[in-house]
Amino acid sequence: MSSSDAAAPLKSFKPQHDFFVGIDSDGCAFDTMGIKQRECFTPWMIAYFNLQPVAETARECKEFADLFSKTRGANRHKTLKRILTELLPWHPAVKHLGFEVPRFEHYFAWVDDQNSLLSNDGLKAAIEASDGQARRELSHVLEWSEKVNQVIGRIVRNIPPFPYVRQSLEKMQNHADAIVVSATPAEALDREWAEHDIAQYVRVIAGQEMGTKTQHLALAAAGKYQPDHILMIGDAPGDLTAARANNALFYPINPGQEEASWKRFHDQALDVFLAGKYAGSYEAELIAAFDACLPEKPPWQK
Repeated sequence: MSSSDAAAPLKSFKPQHDFFVGIDSDGCAFDTMGIKQRECFTPWMIAYFNLQPVAETARECKEFADLFSKTRGANRHKTLKRILTELLPWHPAVKHLGFEVPRFEHYFAWVDDQNSLLSNDGLKAAIEASDGQARRELSHVLEWSEKVNQVIGRIVRNIPPFPYVRQSLEKMQNHADAIVVSATPAEALDREWAEHDIAQYVRVIAGQEMGTKTQHLALAAAGKYQPDHILMIGDAPGDLTAARANNALFYPINPGQEEASWKRFHDQALDVFLAGKYAGSYEAELIAAFDACLPEKPPWQK
């Protein structure tokens, strides 16, 4: 299925209420980011990209990039490129050892290409269109990405949504159209939302196969609701970027304060949003606190 066909549920999405809420999944609705990064992504990144001599440093870079910085929650390929080109080569421990971080120039070019669909399907299409070293690099990355997905399927199980997620979904169901807006593959999203019986509260579960988060919001909500009636709930700066690209509002789930963030949404912020009073100082104060949670530079670069 092409990405265009995959996005059909978003293109045909029709409002049933006056308000729209997009909800990120990993690290936002579910406490799955830590286990996915530490037990699934990182070990296989070290194995596939020959980082064994600097394994602990690679782990430190991966956790900073994906959990504790402003690239938290970004697409796996963008983050991998950041680690291999910006973080790991300049880490003091790597420089001290004189370790040369492997470079994958054709893969990096694919990541930077604005026309690339940064998913396994996108990789497969790029592989078909390439040959030589480019084909070898992209095939290697695809093998890594598919391996990570397999491991996630085996390891990430029975992790419930954060407290107040279910209550919030129940509270909004008669007032707003809700969908999942995520960069996670659809297989994992469908399984996790069904496993805990909360898929019933969202009309579409949109993963990376349907495009980027910005595209999800554009297709499902832009032009179908008033701008101040569209809200994105997320735990990463990329979620805020997707909201702003669509002139939508943003509610942050602060990393490390997830339960408190969801309780505030359930008890207060949802009502403020539905009352049309969310935009302005209320939202700005929440975003300022969120921004302070995630630094841009790692501690070893300060």
